[in-house]
Amino acid sequence: MVDYPPTIVIRHPHENPRKCSILPLRGRPDLIWFTFPPTTPLSLEGYVRLSAAGPELTPADRACGLLLLDGSWRWAAVMARQFADVPVRSLHGWKTAYPRASKLGTDPENGLASVEALFAAYHILGRPTTGLLDHYHWAEEFLRLNALR
Repeated sequence: MVDYPPTIVIRHPHENPRKCSILPLRGRPDLIWFTFPPTTPLSLEGYVRLSAAGPELTPADRACGLLLLDGSWRWAAVMARQFADVPVRSLHGWKTAYPRASKLGTDPENGLASVEALFAAYHILGRPTTGLLDHYHWAEEFLRLNALR
């Protein structure tokens, strides 16, 4: 039995499915998916929102649910405004393997691809990471950069 709430993933409708690192995880029982903006009210009490800035996610957050906003950094900033009341947690010290090429300079220095952020959060919280990176093209490089291989 799982002892933590499911992760809520909210995808921006303009996110290119071919560039989306987390879409292959659809169907996992620990992930619930919504399109932004959600059409039904969400109960996010006890959740923390993964963000590039804010207090660091730690094992003390183990019982919390995770809210992951999936979109380009430009869209994620727009989406974050709707969820400003959800406490943020960051993933400092992790390195991305995703080849970013923002023409607008909107990618934060410590930004991760959605699947990388999910993997890092699960790793920190002691949750099973099995299968999270199975379809991620840069999985080996991500694990190498973060000294997990």
